[in-house]
Amino acid sequence: MKMRVSSVQFELKDADSFEQWAEQVAHYVRNASEYGAKFVLFPEFITTPLLAIGDTSGKGRPITALPQYTDRYIELFADLAREYDMYLIGGTHVTQRGDRLRNTAFLFAPDGRQFTQDKIHITPSEREEWNVTGGEGVATFDTEYGRIAVLTCYDIEFPEIVRMVRAKGADVIFCPSCTDDRHGFYRVRYCCHARAVENQVYIVTTGTVGSLRKVDFMRANYGQAAVLTPNDIPFPPRGILCEGEINADMLITADLDLSLLEDVRKAGSVTTWRDRRTDLYTDWV
Repeated sequence: MKMRVSSVQFELKDADSFEQWAEQVAHYVRNASEYGAKFVLFPEFITTPLLAIGDTSGKGRPITALPQYTDRYIELFADLAREYDMYLIGGTHVTQRGDRLRNTAFLFAPDGRQFTQDKIHITPSEREEWNVTGGEGVATFDTEYGRIAVLTCYDIEFPEIVRMVRAKGADVIFCPSCTDDRHGFYRVRYCCHARAVENQVYIVTTGTVGSLRKVDFMRANYGQAAVLTPNDIPFPPRGILCEGEINADMLITADLDLSLLEDVRKAGSVTTWRDRRTDLYTDWV
């Protein structure tokens, strides 16, 4: 089975209206459709430009204003997924559950189905500045092209959670991220490479680029999209199928051959998935 994926280096810009921001999203989806992509990944915190709408303080509205856009966000991505016959991983959007804020990734299927995955591990800045709470479970999602998972940014830095989704059958992990400097970017990037090697899976990742001049804590971004593979003979030696230009406003596209994953799991130079010692450590409970 092969699947064509695109990953968007989404340029953050202060939005004057929801419609202006939505047109930017639609542009990338149309662009990916021209390349025949069936999956499109957007980055973490993709809706934060909406905090600039109507702001007069120069600091942006509070993060608690984002959940008011949830219905319009869902409607936009759901309509685009149906129109272009794609699976859209709509980055993440801050949602509200009772009195708690969550950093929630959304998957929109072309048949109208919608799925969510809350970010499990919350960074100190998310917790202290925005009062975001971590999710309570991890899921995998079946598509006509195979089983996938969505793990957001900091989540990919925890090997255990990636073992869990691989044990549940995920062959491709989509990792939306948002990092403001090189240190954060390379933490996420190097961990993506490690998880691809450990679990013999594809990792599709991307991050935000550009800056929000009117929104605190989103004023700087350092990002790059990439499609990463295990480091074995059927794949590129560096484990990079393709990558974008750092901090550019662009998308990348690549074909994933899922049969190659099974080949290396069975008879690769190393067989890290088969050789894990579950007598000493478990995959998931």
